[in-house]
Parts: sequence; structure tokens; C-alpha cells
Amino acid sequence: MPTDSPAPMGHDLSQSYRGLLTERIARQLEHDIRSGKIQVGAKLPSERELAAQFGASRNVVREVLRRLEAQDLIEVAPGRGSFVSERSPVQARHYDALYRAERPTVRQLIEARIPLEVEIVGLATERATEAQLAAIGRANDALLKATDVVDQAHADLDFHDAIARACGNPVLRIMLSSLSGMMFEMMLRSHSDPAIAEPGVPHHPEIFEAIAARDVERARRCMLEHLTLGLRTYGQDLDVSVDVMARQHIETLLSQTKGHG
Repeated sequence: MPTDSPAPMGHDLSQSYRGLLTERIARQLEHDIRSGKIQVGAKLPSERELAAQFGASRNVVREVLRRLEAQDLIEVAPGRGSFVSERSPVQARHYDALYRAERPTVRQLIEARIPLEVEIVGLATERATEAQLAAIGRANDALLKATDVVDQAHADLDFHDAIARACGNPVLRIMLSSLSGMMFEMMLRSHSDPAIAEPGVPHHPEIFEAIAARDVERARRCMLEHLTLGLRTYGQDLDVSVDVMARQHIETLLSQTKGHG
């Protein structure tokens, strides 16, 4: 595990620190809500209390609450506070918790993604509309332009989601979406480690070019190469649970950027 990796260069470290702190707090609250530790209808602590609990500013806490609200995990009642939502589908709260209860490793997550995403990209190459191709292209461009590690991880996830939306199979798209929380944590790790990010990011333009060329075999081959890269580059993290890997890595990144927030 590259605990001594340098902070990503070429971007605002204070922005990185705030982004990573937001991810850490949101990750903890999402886990508590999805696992039922904070039950439906329960009121979350106030902004001030959450800020004190997590050692963050109230602006960071507000960003976390906006994110949870956008995911339908909480409802914000002006003047009363934030409450765990009853509108959130049971599956949305439980699938991620079910996966995590089994403590899947990074290797097991990669093994699950390979057959799923190789099939998805093959179907997307056959079926994508022009609008969907444009959406995949925009997601690819956004990833290439992102400089902050959190933005890169979000853009990476958007790229894979855009391909899934173009495959024309809602079952496959939902299956991939159910993995998105763990995928994001793995992407955060990948984009902050040059040994993984540098050989991995060029795969995205290659995948997009193959889809645009309607070359199914090339698209499937590029996706397979992209996903198996982690099996060669994650080292000891490969057989660590995704939760442990993510928690340790976010803490490492926060320590590298501390003082810039």
C-alpha cells in the first residue's frame, strides 16, 4: 500500500483536503444509514454537532448533507433539522450494506466487475445512440480535465455509468450501480497512486474510441485490460477488504493535505 505516496500535484491542496474530508464524513454517515445504525425517521445531529464530531467546518458538513439529500438518504426540514428519509428504496439502503457485511476484498470486487463490465461495454458498443455516445465522450473529457483526486474519482465513476446507461439493459445497469459505492472508493485509491493512475487513465480514451468505432471485440478487450490492471498494481491492498483499504487510504490522503484546508 503506497502510504508514502506524495500528494497529487498540479491542483489546489486545500480543495483536495476539503474534498477528502467531505468523502470521509459522507462515507461514515452513508454507512450508518444504509446499515440501519441510524434508523429511518431518526434526526441527525445538528450541523454544529456534526462539525465538532468530525473536526470539520460547517461548510463541509453542509456539503455532506446536500449529498445525502441528493441521494434521498435524508430529508432536510428547514428549521427542524435533517432526518433519515423514508423515501429511500429499501434496496438502495441495503445492497451496499449486504456487500460490505461480507467484507469483500479489492480482488473480489475486480473479479465481479470483469464479467459485468466487459458484457456491458460490448452491448453498449452495439446499441449506444448518438446521444449516449456523446455522453460517454463528455464523461471521458471530464476525467481527462479533472486535477483533484476526488473530482477524478467522480468523473471515472460517471464514465463507467455512462457506458452502462448505453448498454440497453437496465438489469446490468442496476447491477453495476449497486457496486458504485465500492467502485468509487477503489477509484479514489487508484487516482491518487501514479503507479495505477498513469497506466490506467489512457484506457478510457481507448474504450471510448472502440465504442465510437462500433468495434465490439476491441471495446471488450480494452475494458478487460483496464479492469485487470488493478490485479497487477494494487500489491498488498488487493487482498484487503474494500472498507479497510478505503478508510486507511482516505486517512493517508487527509494527513498528506492537512494544514491546507
